[in-house]
Amino acid sequence: MKAFVTGGSGFVGRHLVRKLVARGYEVVGLARSDQSAAILTAAGAQVARGDILDVPSLRAGITGCDIVFHVAGWYKTGSADWLNAEPINVNGTRNVLRTAFELDIPKIVYTSTVAVFGDTHGEMVDETYEPGEGPFLTEYDRTKWLAHYKVAEPLIAEGAPIVIVMPGGIYGPGDTSLLGEMMRRFVLGQMPAVPGPELTITWAHVDDIADGHILAAEKGRIGESYILAGPAIPMGEMVDFWSYLTGKPAPLLKVPARAIQPLGPVVGSLESKLPLPDLFSEEAIRMLSATYTARSDKARRELGWRPRPPQAGMLETFEWIATQNAAAIDDDSKGRSLAPYALGAALLLFLLWLLTRKRQEA
Repeated sequence: MKAFVTGGSGFVGRHLVRKLVARGYEVVGLARSDQSAAILTAAGAQVARGDILDVPSLRAGITGCDIVFHVAGWYKTGSADWLNAEPINVNGTRNVLRTAFELDIPKIVYTSTVAVFGDTHGEMVDETYEPGEGPFLTEYDRTKWLAHYKVAEPLIAEGAPIVIVMPGGIYGPGDTSLLGEMMRRFVLGQMPAVPGPELTITWAHVDDIADGHILAAEKGRIGESYILAGPAIPMGEMVDFWSYLTGKPAPLLKVPARAIQPLGPVVGSLESKLPLPDLFSEEAIRMLSATYTARSDKARRELGWRPRPPQAGMLETFEWIATQNAAAIDDDSKGRSLAPYALGAALLLFLLWLLTRKRQEA
């Protein structure tokens, strides 16, 4: 069985490639750069040089394959790079799925996300949930919604043999997302407070998400979507759990979203002027009161997907973070890496003080 994988050098993709190779698949990975090509080669994949925005390179790489995994995507929060979101997440998805369809690939697995549902307002939803067309909390949510509902589903209606997987929150070694950065800050003792402890996401280990992709390829029904989501846990509770697992003290201060979110527009106006980390972006602030919660009953029932409980994967992740950031644990390195976060925290505290004063004067 020959599989073509986009995004094979990314967080989920590299875990997927390794697992496919271990299961005996012949894997062809799309690579834009020498660095991506080296990662794919090290994982045991063949390399097809190209780009999801370049259809001829896609046709060359996909031809002769039995299955396509489209995992590549743009995922950032509060980034000045947001102009790349729609070309990659929407146009790139259209290119990959349409090309695979035209080449008569028997099965196509597309990586969507539960973020297409947006804020579920405390509801634990499933694949039948019908979100509206916004408003969206982030550019990632918006562009993945477009890719899911305006690209993948119309192609399914045309007869494309697509199976959609919808991961929730993903953690594990190699994570460089906003969630991974929060875990890193906790390990390094650089989390003085928990902003928006009510923010609730589902938690699944990256290896389990990769397994879900393979199960969807081998057992998933064409035209169906499968949510791959672990347990839903509020951020405040999860940070306390991290403290329990590691023995590191949890931040004493938990600042509710309602106290921070009025500052979002002000922070947004300053993002291009100050070196604020993504944790202090307007998008991140908008997300603080959200629930991105969905159940994976269908994937468990039809695919046999069995994600590990958080405690089974969190310690491994923290050990990886500690190893990767050993130099940052000494005081000098810690001070340097903490500087942007200190600036962001100081700015938020000042804006909170200013907002409180204005309310008192009103």
